[in-house]
Amino acid sequence: MGIPGARAGGLARAHREDRLSGTGAPARLRLAFLVPAFLALLAALWAGLQRLGWDLPALRPGLAAAHGPLMISGFLGTLIALERAVALGSRWAYGAPALAGLGGLALLAGLPDPAGALGMTLGSAGLAAIFGLILYRHPALHTATLWLGALSWLGGNTLWLAGQPLLRVVPWWTAFLVLTIAGERLELARLLRLSRGGYAAYIAAAGALLAGLAATLQDFSAGTRMTGLALTGLALWLWRYDIARRRLHQGGLTRFIAVSLLAGYVWLAAGGLLALVFGDVPAGPRRDAMLHAVFVGFVFSMIFGHAPVIFPGVLGRPVVFRPHFYAHLVLLHASLLLRVTAGVAGWMAARQWGGLLNAAAVLLFLAVTASAVLRAPSSGVKDRISGEQ
Repeated sequence: MGIPGARAGGLARAHREDRLSGTGAPARLRLAFLVPAFLALLAALWAGLQRLGWDLPALRPGLAAAHGPLMISGFLGTLIALERAVALGSRWAYGAPALAGLGGLALLAGLPDPAGALGMTLGSAGLAAIFGLILYRHPALHTATLWLGALSWLGGNTLWLAGQPLLRVVPWWTAFLVLTIAGERLELARLLRLSRGGYAAYIAAAGALLAGLAATLQDFSAGTRMTGLALTGLALWLWRYDIARRRLHQGGLTRFIAVSLLAGYVWLAAGGLLALVFGDVPAGPRRDAMLHAVFVGFVFSMIFGHAPVIFPGVLGRPVVFRPHFYAHLVLLHASLLLRVTAGVAGWMAARQWGGLLNAAAVLLFLAVTASAVLRAPSSGVKDRISGEQ
């Protein structure tokens, strides 16, 4: 299913140009789509700290229970759908981030069920349609992976809408984020002319992840362990074949992205191994360690690394890299190491502080990125993209 190297490079460049062109909606309108996403992020951070035991005022009754949906669908789902809508350049595609964002606002406002779940489910259906169109236009393994990731988000949201507990929904949301990131990285890895063995290993790991999802519907413990094994396999594949390892010797933004990605792959493997060990744990600090190794260590490391590349395409303004970007990256991983280690060992106070510093790292990232956007000129966006991996 691979595309020859020249065509792969052309497709990758075409995607970057689409992201920068901003067709389909003005930059100010695209910025409006970010508002509900970042409101969901801030509320999710607040709710997460409440769940860790910090004595914070309640923004509304029951908000702590919405931590996961707000973070995964309200923030990350909306952000991914918006980036894809910008890349596609069709106005109809903006329905996906709009619906997901409205679902997040419904949860924030405390509207009766199932308003929030319905909006997010419709948003995920829109993203599945976007990736389905992309797969139709560019049939390849990486576009199929992206489509399967969107279908996983849709599957998880559908289960949630149908009244299934979040415990059974989370593996589907995990697959959504992991497959989305893996599909993007596979597109660039193809530039290295992967061997048949490389493709076979990727298909085996991704297939095991999807099989694990199906298994959770019958035997949750066994399915969780199968997904853990698959996550570990995907992490090893990404470490071995991702182009990031070959970019560490370069400087500036390119090295920053490479460091962010490779650190994230370590956490993905850690989350997979924890799932293998604690797959039957329904709640508590060990489950917290298992989930946040993936959602914080892997996913947010990807966000930190790619923000200087993605935000220029969405906002139409460059994000100029500075060495102090490493501050929020180091804080994220150091605090997560504290949180995960404390969670596994049962050190509750240290786990609380690790979670608080996780939130501080995300807030520092937002402040640094916003400052970089505001200080940058509105022209020259395409020149800033040269460091993308």
